Amino acid sequence: MIHVPTSPLAHAPFDLLAWASGLGLSVVLYRWRLKAAAEQIARKVDGVYFLALALGAIPGAWLAGSLNTLRGPAPALSHSVAGALVGAIVGVEIYKALRGVKGSTGTLFVGSFALGVVIGRFGCLFAGLSDRTYGAPTSLPWAVDLGDGVGRHPVELYESDVMAVFLAAYLIGLARRAPWAMRRGFYVLCTVYGLQRFVWEFLKPYPRLLGPFNLFQLLCLGLVAYGWIWFVGDRRRERDTQDRPLSVPRPDHQPV
Repeated sequence: MIHVPTSPLAHAPFDLLAWASGLGLSVVLYRWRLKAAAEQIARKVDGVYFLALALGAIPGAWLAGSLNTLRGPAPALSHSVAGALVGAIVGVEIYKALRGVKGSTGTLFVGSFALGVVIGRFGCLFAGLSDRTYGAPTSLPWAVDLGDGVGRHPVELYESDVMAVFLAAYLIGLARRAPWAMRRGFYVLCTVYGLQRFVWEFLKPYPRLLGPFNLFQLLCLGLVAYGWIWFVGDRRRERDTQDRPLSVPRPDHQPV
């Protein structure tokens, strides 16, 4: 069992580092590979887009987190990154439907979100039991002791590791200009994040909401469905566009 020094104050510096690093990575990716995609998105949306995103993400984060922790043995308000992501998607999709915007608009958020999770989950780990994101007890050799002498799954590190692997794959995809990364990266992010989070939730002592599933697992199933359906739909539209015959102007008796 590995003893981890913890403090409730540890979360804030990791959150700040996650936000700053995510913003910095977004700037780098914009200049490196995503400038054309970002300019194309900018022609479709206006400032209300970001208002819709915030109006979805902020209440989504607190509503999902609190609905989970208020059902626990020590009820308290809380927030959740999964709830923020789901809320942001709902807000943006409503905006897009009202404005008739087609295609993905989350391109610039893929790298920053993934890196934010990679760094931010260390803050959850070092915040200890007070953060309420700890894993269930286990006797595995890599179990962590967060100060109560109980060995637990380091679920925070499980999630951080998976998202680090995703981020590496995403950067490789951008380097190769792979369509899944350049065009559909946000849908892949939702699918991967939702799948891995769904699995790790089985290793947390959260109250069940529907059968064996807790609230976050239901949200994650929604993320996976959203990412997969939109990914397949966008790939079909791309294929249809490529297969469509080119329009060639007729000569109209012009000399050749």
